[in-house]
Amino acid sequence: MMPESNGAKEPKGLGFFEKYLTVWVALCIGIGILLGRFAPETAKYLDSLSVFIGEAPVVSIPIAVCLFFMMYPIMVKIDFAEVLKAGKNIKPVSLTLLVNWAIKPFTMYAIALFFLGTLFLAFIGPDAVDLVKMPFSLDLPVGATYGVGTVVMEGGVKMLEVPLWRSYLAGCILLGIAPCTAMVLVWGYLAKGNDGHTLVMVAINSLSMLFLYGPLGGFLLGVGQLPVPWEALALSIAIYVAFPLVAGYLSRKLVIGAKGEEWFNKKFVHYLTPVTITALLVTLVLLFSFKGEVILTQPLTILWIAIPLFIQTVLIFTLGYVLAKRIHLTYEDAAPSAMIGASNHFEVAIATATILFGLSSGAALATVVGVLIEVPTMLLLVKICLRTRGWFA
Repeated sequence: MMPESNGAKEPKGLGFFEKYLTVWVALCIGIGILLGRFAPETAKYLDSLSVFIGEAPVVSIPIAVCLFFMMYPIMVKIDFAEVLKAGKNIKPVSLTLLVNWAIKPFTMYAIALFFLGTLFLAFIGPDAVDLVKMPFSLDLPVGATYGVGTVVMEGGVKMLEVPLWRSYLAGCILLGIAPCTAMVLVWGYLAKGNDGHTLVMVAINSLSMLFLYGPLGGFLLGVGQLPVPWEALALSIAIYVAFPLVAGYLSRKLVIGAKGEEWFNKKFVHYLTPVTITALLVTLVLLFSFKGEVILTQPLTILWIAIPLFIQTVLIFTLGYVLAKRIHLTYEDAAPSAMIGASNHFEVAIATATILFGLSSGAALATVVGVLIEVPTMLLLVKICLRTRGWFA
């Protein structure tokens, strides 16, 4: 049995921001589209505020700031002492690691490849192309090829021109290798799961990302004949996973030492909750200020990307739920275990897509679609859990 409590929990259900997340996301999409249409220079100026390596823009500073504030509130909740205790309970730990790292990335790749590369290809446009960042260690002449990409000059900057559907595939891959989010705590609570178990499984997956996210992402992007900017991948993990993790660990120790664990859980964590979503929404405004034209001219693009993401979510949930039953987990542990696998760590996926392929890339758009379907899909799965609770009796 996992610990019944660990202090960093006490979810209160869906708060104001979480309850209407789909509405806020839709509003930010609208604002971003209007910004891109009527004030395109504003968004372009913000994106130009970048850290450069050579002549290549590597890290967009406004996006990096937003993404740090997405990740930090998640990382500060991790209690490493509870993670160590969880290692003694091998069944749920093995289940979450198996589903999230040995199965989920590969089913996401296969499903996205089938839908985007075959079934929906005629709708997306077999000849449609996308411009993505050049790997910053690469210096190829214009006209050279790299994977399925061709080097072109765009606005005085070398870019890779790749098939648009493969750019969407890259975004799906990055979602598939990023399991669980802080919102899993809310889903687990609504499903009447074991909150302590949920948080520990989230922590284990967050730590696993440090070591598995880069190799798996590079491998699957390579299989998909997409550019594999290993240096950018490593930099992305350092900036968006390792740095917030270290900052969260240190500040957690300092705050608990100064104010006590009760104040940390009831006040500090509570104040941080809207920070993550606010930073996410600001990032979405920037993302959609670049993709507005695509959405206006091809509104079904969102649907082509959302369908494989929805199928993947339901498939992974079903697999995790059935396996939890087979290894005799209680319902309280089984429900959050299944939802952790089904849910995506879309903050990391957006961050990585942005730094690897660019703010205006199709890959970044695909990760944003992951946010769009997250809330309604997970609420559906919560209802399924509650209706099948007796199955574990």
